[in-house]
Amino acid sequence: MTRKFIVEVIGAFFLVFTVGNCVIPPGAGGLAPIAIGASLMIMVYAGGHISGGHYNPAVSTAVFLRGKLSATEYVAYVIAQLIGAVLAAGGASYLHGGAGAGPGAIHVGPAMLAEFLFTFALCYMVLNVATVKSVEGNSYYGLAIGSTVMVGAFSVGSISGGAFNPAVAVGITLLHLSATGDLWVLLVGEILGAIAAAGIFRALNMGDER
Repeated sequence: MTRKFIVEVIGAFFLVFTVGNCVIPPGAGGLAPIAIGASLMIMVYAGGHISGGHYNPAVSTAVFLRGKLSATEYVAYVIAQLIGAVLAAGGASYLHGGAGAGPGAIHVGPAMLAEFLFTFALCYMVLNVATVKSVEGNSYYGLAIGSTVMVGAFSVGSISGGAFNPAVAVGITLLHLSATGDLWVLLVGEILGAIAAAGIFRALNMGDER
């Protein structure tokens, strides 16, 4: 369990650290989603064989509801991911002298829907490529996960910030890249997306039970 906890801290750290450094000016501009998706892909390949490479409380929620994560593991994973996010926010802030880009304005309805849809897509995809016995040990799961985040960031990043991950949402809030008062919007959309993905996965009997 200790190894899994450490791996989740490391993966969440580098994901949020990449987000912060790509978004805080001068950042990576329009190429930021590529760097962020690639960072997640790298970390998934690096630690997926140990912890599953979640690095995302929404993904852990979906995997828990799918029945592939115990309650104890679920709590530990979420704590590890949030620790990684907080450490990453501190590191990125230090590198940039504490300067953030300033919170972008979001509209509650569109932002929540954007976070819901792409968190759903991410969790739905993870459940199908990383928790099903028929595709166990495949070589593409990391690329699929990173690509989903990249597509989401390109598609709706300007609407919600493109977090799709409560740990990232906390990280960008700490970095003042998202307004503190908007954190609940991101979290609600993300958690509902995870619950919906697990529900549809189970309803369609897409797992090993098939």
